[in-house]
Amino acid sequence: MSYSIQTIAEALGARAVGNAGLTVNSAAEPASAGPDALAIAMAPAYAEALEQGTARAAILWADADWEGMGLDAAILVDRPRYALSGLTRLLDSGPEIAQGVHSTAIIDESAEIAEGAAIGPFVTIGRGTRIARDARIGSHVSIGADCEIGPEALIHAGVRIGRNVRIGARFTCQSGAAIGGDGFSYVSPQASGMEEARAELRDEVENTGHQWVKIHSLGGVEIGDDVEIGSNATIDAGTIRATRIGDGTKIDNMVMIGHNVVTGKNCLFCGLSGAAGSTKVGDRVVMAGQSGLADNITVGSDVVVSAGTKVLSNVPSGRVMMGYPATKISTQVESYKALRRLPKLVRDVAELRKTLSNIASKD
Repeated sequence: MSYSIQTIAEALGARAVGNAGLTVNSAAEPASAGPDALAIAMAPAYAEALEQGTARAAILWADADWEGMGLDAAILVDRPRYALSGLTRLLDSGPEIAQGVHSTAIIDESAEIAEGAAIGPFVTIGRGTRIARDARIGSHVSIGADCEIGPEALIHAGVRIGRNVRIGARFTCQSGAAIGGDGFSYVSPQASGMEEARAELRDEVENTGHQWVKIHSLGGVEIGDDVEIGSNATIDAGTIRATRIGDGTKIDNMVMIGHNVVTGKNCLFCGLSGAAGSTKVGDRVVMAGQSGLADNITVGSDVVVSAGTKVLSNVPSGRVMMGYPATKISTQVESYKALRRLPKLVRDVAELRKTLSNIASKD
């Protein structure tokens, strides 16, 4: 599909200059952009490569000299990455899933499929589940019993959704994600060594000879509107109440959300981050890559947890956390600086002891 420069600019709320009627059918990096592609050169450093390609139009920063670059047309934007979001959304047609139900899909007779939904090959849908209008479900997706999939959802191939999962509107789920499996929750008939060590901060524990007994997950999962789940992410079902993911939250690949976790709205969980069971997370919290939250803690709104950080206790709203165990970033930086000074301090102390020893020997 082709789009005029004017159409793209209007979709982005940006300004079109030059031949706004010129059409493009794709986006490309400047050096590889052909005459029918829109070159992405939203900073001067990228625009230098325009001369290596043959693009006639580009998306540029707000005050760029587009004519000096030899272009026929340009789209000028104030916030480049935000513009890139709109451009990619416009050009992304998504997976091809034919409207209606594929002949190989297995759908329980009690399930409800709304008008406009698209159900791909080899999909299975369980008892009492409802699929809302214009939802698109890719091949080999399995959806358990008593689920609800909201309108305009897009579920990519190979996703696994367990029983009793409620999902809101405009949901996106990438391949391989698993939602609504049992939580990792076990107990022993008598107090285990782990419980004793945790309660009393013991250095050693005795052999209690216990066995682990499973606590089953009955609560399911509730996911709000405009949520996206990445490939191979996992969201466990709650024990009695549901695990809840707030509106607008985005969860990256290989993220782990434990049972009974409640997240607020518009959170970001970056790759390999995770939240252990029964933790409460406020709104707009950012969990950077490989960061983690311990179980049964509360994290306030607008908290930023930096990469690799391990949070072991409650965090007030607005705090930026770093390190393991996590502290506020200024404390962590101060501690790191002090740690780097330790070798010199050890050498200075050794020299001082040597000097004092020499003085003492002379006396």
